[in-house]
Amino acid sequence: MTDAPEPNSDAGQKPRLTLGRILPLLVLVGAIALVFAMGWQDYLRPRVIADSTDALQAFVAEHRLLAVALFMVVYIVVVALSIPGAAILTILGGFLYGWIIAGPAVIVAATIGATIIFLVAKTSIGDVLRARAGPFLDRLAKGFEEDAFNYLLFLRLVPIFPFWLVNIAPAFLGVRVRTFFITTLFGIIPGTLAYSYVGGSLDSIFTSAQADPAFQDCLAQEATGTQAAGSCNLPVDFGDLVTPQILIAIIALGVVALIPVVIRRVRRARGLQVQ
Repeated sequence: MTDAPEPNSDAGQKPRLTLGRILPLLVLVGAIALVFAMGWQDYLRPRVIADSTDALQAFVAEHRLLAVALFMVVYIVVVALSIPGAAILTILGGFLYGWIIAGPAVIVAATIGATIIFLVAKTSIGDVLRARAGPFLDRLAKGFEEDAFNYLLFLRLVPIFPFWLVNIAPAFLGVRVRTFFITTLFGIIPGTLAYSYVGGSLDSIFTSAQADPAFQDCLAQEATGTQAAGSCNLPVDFGDLVTPQILIAIIALGVVALIPVVIRRVRRARGLQVQ
């Protein structure tokens, strides 16, 4: 599947940077700066979440629909502002709602959040940069456009690069919004379901991490005042929670997504016509 460039109503006229064009980007950057200045990203630390699980479960039990809606809003904001913590949110969702509910909720929310930041980057400076691109970026963009669907699907299925980078980079390579949306929606399904399923054992994960001697020693230092209060990090690496079997399956799906690209390249190299 190829990805043709979007039509340009102002053919022959290069887009210019204007206040109206970059205003959404300025708002987004301002929101990111506000989040980090206020320290709100710390609410996504494993220790903070571990200390809040009882309260969160009680809220979900009383207001289930509202809780799911608020969870999705928070997830959209986290992804749109490229705040680290989407993985732990996915696992937390599986813990609070079960993977059957959390999986679809995360898929929809993550796709919306990713599309927001993609649109902001594309409409503010992406089109301008593309129009003024040098030969190298221009060749790279044209090569990417030709098989954008398969490339993006591969990048979504196999998380080689950070999620936020895959949200932004296509904006500078002429990828259409529809292609970005569809590949994101379907490409994140395997990883999302895997992390949501892991959420079912979040209690035992936190219990094991809290028993870590180094963490207990740090807590003791907090109690005596030799360590700043709240500075001890719960030793949980969520990237290690997905089993090798699941990772192999996800990587295999990513390889399958690239098969059409390889076939086209081989046919072209042999001088055959690509259908």
